[in-house]
Amino acid sequence: MKHRCLKRIKTLLLSAFLYTSIILSDTLPVFAAPASEVPDYLAQADERKSLTVQSNQVENWPEGPAIGAQAAILLEANTGIILYAKNIHEKLYPASTTKLMTCLIAAENSSMDEMVTFSNDAVFSIESGSSNMGIDVGQALPMEECLYGILVASANEVANAVAEHVAGSMDDFTDMMNEKAAELGCKDTHFVNAHGLFDENHYTSAYDLAIIAKAFFQNEQLSRLGNTASHHFEATATQPDDFIVRNKHKLITGEISYNGIKGGKTGYTDEARQTLVTCAEKNGMKLICVILKEESPEQFNDTVKLFDYGFTNFAVTNVAENETRYNIENTRFFHTSYDIFGNSNPILELNKNSYLILPKTVSFDDLTSKISYSTAGTDEIAEINYYYHNTYVGTATVDFAKENHLSYDFDSEPVIFGSDGSEPEASGTAEQRVIFINIKTVLIIVLIVAALLIIIFIIRDILINYSFLGSRKIRKRSKFRGITKRNRDKGPTF
Repeated sequence: MKHRCLKRIKTLLLSAFLYTSIILSDTLPVFAAPASEVPDYLAQADERKSLTVQSNQVENWPEGPAIGAQAAILLEANTGIILYAKNIHEKLYPASTTKLMTCLIAAENSSMDEMVTFSNDAVFSIESGSSNMGIDVGQALPMEECLYGILVASANEVANAVAEHVAGSMDDFTDMMNEKAAELGCKDTHFVNAHGLFDENHYTSAYDLAIIAKAFFQNEQLSRLGNTASHHFEATATQPDDFIVRNKHKLITGEISYNGIKGGKTGYTDEARQTLVTCAEKNGMKLICVILKEESPEQFNDTVKLFDYGFTNFAVTNVAENETRYNIENTRFFHTSYDIFGNSNPILELNKNSYLILPKTVSFDDLTSKISYSTAGTDEIAEINYYYHNTYVGTATVDFAKENHLSYDFDSEPVIFGSDGSEPEASGTAEQRVIFINIKTVLIIVLIVAALLIIIFIIRDILINYSFLGSRKIRKRSKFRGITKRNRDKGPTF
């Protein structure tokens, strides 16, 4: 409360000073800073419109707009496909868009009902006059209220307090921020604080910030908090003030109307200029737009231009419905049989939910592809990465096919559950489960058994005949010997 009162007193004194200055302006000389010392930021922004847009250099890629931002990116969040790229790996100052990472780490390492107490360092280590909510030392807020304060009011002292609460100190929290950035794949990012106030060692790139925003908007709770136009802080036993904070993001407040906005974060320092991160979803695509180093209000206008560019020129393309080069269904190496006619389904299949983001002027047949067998999913066998003129447009996975039929237990009666999960009252009311038999396999087995039986009978017949012939020869020989013996006994005949 003391901090809030001091801020109001400073405002009154400043107003009185300005009023006195106006009254005395006719008698006192006016000293203006030399024109050479005041940067012409609008002229600089106009010059930046001529900078190269790298995505426009891709053959037959839709022409992206020329904007005054130093760097910008339009990323499809579900696939990671880059639709628009302008200096996306240049290291720049993020200002308060840093707070997306602050809130992401807080959400992953705390519960929303934890109480965050504000220390003296958290409140007074920020620059005088920087964005704050006027929370006093010793006051406390639930974590969820703190996240509202960070995302809606962009309150720097709240970011500090959350950092101390989560990590034990602000320095340890920045270590967590940098570790998380590396985990997400950021290459051009280094954080030194949780709020984003200027430090020459605190920087990121448009691409890295888009990757951080992608992780942020995958969290439904953070996405909801980050899409709040205003928030009412009610007085509590640990925070006695009742006040409302309002978001400065014009696409969130509706001051600039745009359908499908999912949230975002503003940022500004003298060194960073205007920075902005925004997410919008429609036409089956979830786009993240990052603007770095722009002049107000063009950061919002640039974002609208890029969203219009993305939603107008690109469309979702399902891989399984278009792929013919990797036709797994015609492969007979891995099959599993189910129906009575011997037809079968493949063990492997293209993931039916894999899709690409393609320019509307590009055909699926225009793409090239590469197969990789290094996959993260346990059910995935391979990945097929697709490219248009060496520009990545998406990935499809080759998965183990899901079984369409339940195995049958021959030792028990089938149990059919109701739609509500309840068991039937009587087994007679349940439909019988169909047992599928592969007739082809059965016939092959029967033929093999029949052939074996025939072979056995043939061998048996051969053995019997051989034994019979041997006995006849023995009997003939014995008979001949008997006749000879009788003749000897009779003696010679004259």
